[in-house]
Amino acid sequence: MEALLRWAAELGVSDSPSAPSPSSCLGRSLLIADFPDAGGRGLAAARDLQRGELVLRAPRTALLTSDRVMDDDPRIASSVASHLPRLSSVQTLIICLLSEVGKGKSSNWYLYLSQLPSYYTILATFNDFETEALQVDEAIWVAQKALRGIRSDWEEATPLMKGLGFKPKLLMFKSWIWAFATVSSRTLHIAWDDAGCLCPIGDLFNYAAPNDDNSSTDEGRDDMMHQETNKMLNQTDFDSSERLTDGGYEDVNEYRLYARKRYRKGEQVLLAYGTYTNLELLEHYGFLLGENPNEKIYIPLDLDLCMIGSWPRDSLYILPNGHPSFALLCALRLWTTPRNRRKALSHQIYSGSFLSVENELEILKWLVKKCEETLQQLPTTIEFDDNLLLLLCKLQNSTSCITEMNRSIFEQKFAAFFRFHGFELDCSIHSKLPVRLLQSLERWGLAVQWRCNYKRTLTKCIVHCKSLVHELSLQQNQQ
Repeated sequence: MEALLRWAAELGVSDSPSAPSPSSCLGRSLLIADFPDAGGRGLAAARDLQRGELVLRAPRTALLTSDRVMDDDPRIASSVASHLPRLSSVQTLIICLLSEVGKGKSSNWYLYLSQLPSYYTILATFNDFETEALQVDEAIWVAQKALRGIRSDWEEATPLMKGLGFKPKLLMFKSWIWAFATVSSRTLHIAWDDAGCLCPIGDLFNYAAPNDDNSSTDEGRDDMMHQETNKMLNQTDFDSSERLTDGGYEDVNEYRLYARKRYRKGEQVLLAYGTYTNLELLEHYGFLLGENPNEKIYIPLDLDLCMIGSWPRDSLYILPNGHPSFALLCALRLWTTPRNRRKALSHQIYSGSFLSVENELEILKWLVKKCEETLQQLPTTIEFDDNLLLLLCKLQNSTSCITEMNRSIFEQKFAAFFRFHGFELDCSIHSKLPVRLLQSLERWGLAVQWRCNYKRTLTKCIVHCKSLVHELSLQQNQQ
């Protein structure tokens, strides 16, 4: 790591407006630190930082981009050009990345590449066992679709890589998916290449949701997710297409990153990569948040409900606090309105207005029933998942509880896990799990954590709607 920091400093990477120290590009604003409960290795404030203060800058020459690699290697540039426009920008960057990996120590990027993770936990890396552990059809479909797309890209690019003489190991799908995960989880946006760029040191920042409670609360910013628009259930939805960032490539020909809020010395400095649900974070970055203000939980909906009105399907969801989204609430109001009255009441419904106590009671009771049915159809309960997650965390951090799992209520789950991997467990006190199984346990844990959050949100929705049913019933009785 020290060698990487010196190398980055030589390229002009710096955590201050002035020139970096020859010995390290960090130390004035940032320090590398470990945050075991908040993302692992990351960057800490070396001093008190002000909101909007420049914390890292990297010149264009320090960025690993497709055009930079192809400028240095005309063979790659010629091969890629001959396969355009079939190759996407992401495929091109992956090919360039694998080409640099294949050069070993002779690569200009060797010190940076040697510090990249050896494995990732994005959804596409999940095996069948881990994917099924998500339990929810929507999440399983997203994982399977991601893997199919990546495999298709690899098959399309393989002839080109063979023509360039890539080593057999780099031609394997395992290497392609590693490179894809590197690009997916670590690139920063640049205007001239949709695939983005890899920014040494800049990709060490861990994530904070753009509008989480830790972001600029002292400036009094409104919470866009949870504003009430009327006295009943209406919320203002957050536009998921908006992508918030904390920096970018600027006219000074360098990438600049800024503090998103005030930080005390020693605090972890975080960046907002964009606005993502937990499933999207898992798909693109390989992690999720325990409390994600941008979370959206989708429940199975009848086709006629999805097609009623002009609301897109992806706007019909439940918020992290258990409230239905504005679009879902309006769609339910319209759906439960008699057909012969929908046209007359559509303007009122589209504006988010409350129709009647009877209408509101009907949709609230429908939501309760739908959420309860969804939870009942899932194979495990929240309590089971919480206890399983606790044991999975223990297994990843200690070998002393290996014998414990064979005496627990999860014995069948672990038996299926080991059968899937073709592994015979030695239950002796000193036995250790192979690295590949520990990695699989981590992904399994992420799947369990995601489904726990899903179930908790549905439970919150049930509690919320039942509370409103009680209040409205009291109003109705008083009238």
